Amino acid sequence: MAAYDTIVIGIGGMGSAAAYHLARRGQRVLGLERFDIPHRMGSSHGINRIIRLAYFESPAYVPLLRRAYQNWRETEKAYGEQLLFITGSIDAGAADGRVFRGALEAVAEHGLEHEVLDAAALNRRFTGYQLPPGTMAVFQPEGGFVASERAIIAHTVLAQAHGADIRAREAVLGWEPAGDGVRVRTERGTYEAGRLVLAAGAWMGQLVPGLAAHAVPERQVLGWFQPASPAVFGLDRFPVFNMLMPDGHWYGFPVWGVPGFKIGRYHHMQEVVDPDSDFREPRADDEAMLRGAVRRYFPGADGPVMGLASCMFTNTPDEHFVIDALPDLPQVIVASPCSGHGYKFCSVIGEILADLAQRGETRFDIAPFAIGRLAG
Repeated sequence: MAAYDTIVIGIGGMGSAAAYHLARRGQRVLGLERFDIPHRMGSSHGINRIIRLAYFESPAYVPLLRRAYQNWRETEKAYGEQLLFITGSIDAGAADGRVFRGALEAVAEHGLEHEVLDAAALNRRFTGYQLPPGTMAVFQPEGGFVASERAIIAHTVLAQAHGADIRAREAVLGWEPAGDGVRVRTERGTYEAGRLVLAAGAWMGQLVPGLAAHAVPERQVLGWFQPASPAVFGLDRFPVFNMLMPDGHWYGFPVWGVPGFKIGRYHHMQEVVDPDSDFREPRADDEAMLRGAVRRYFPGADGPVMGLASCMFTNTPDEHFVIDALPDLPQVIVASPCSGHGYKFCSVIGEILADLAQRGETRFDIAPFAIGRLAG
């Protein structure tokens, strides 16, 4: 029975970052992943994920984002590969809508560089956009995206370089307290450690039954559509976007990594799923929904579909994160769910999880993510 300082369950976005930050501090780390590293069964695949400072969800996230940017740049330097790409970001919608007003509040509170654009000005500057009159947007030049799958690989390889024991295709069967530490059973063995970090995404409810009612997996589908003029949707001419319109909350990316302009819709078709069920293959109605938005708002990208991919968002009732130790079990730390907007924070959450595992506290304000708020 091997002994470790910390066991990390789930080597996706959050777990791989936690393993890296723990290992670089000299911790004996075991990372366990039931699928491949990386894989397409969870929440972190699909080439890239948006990062943005004009955070409409709450200005309270902005200090974490500043640290996330810093950590992403340090990670890509350590790994020797660019992971963070700056395109600028657009947060758009009705003038009184949550996305526009929230982004404006965030940039004002934190003094972030930005511009306010109406639809006509936005469409002129970024010609891939064709947003309707009445739409207002916050343009923030530091927005962009993280190469999500490559970043998981980077964190994993760097963790291994610092001595972490990372194991893929080893499903966890259960865990239990063992004195002041933990014991974890897998299909291949039993392991003990002083601390346990649970970063299992959609499977969190299986590992922590008390979270099952509050960590709800939802099916998402992403689509890539080929523009008539791909350069119009290139990195230097097409900012990433979040856009709350009457027909839904849309998000998207420039052409990068694979053919096609990428688009998705938050809460897609509002399909709650069992993460172990066979729901993953995209359907014709998924493509139809996404193409409808392309035709309405980005008609220059209404070409052949280049790809569709299913993934999962795991949502809390208030759509904020859970980052906390379990009540009465301070040696067990939870890092999920993230309600569809967590990936950009992986680099800093990995640091926070390392703090909690090592010292039981962190200098970052994680009070909004306390598990106790879900009890009501």
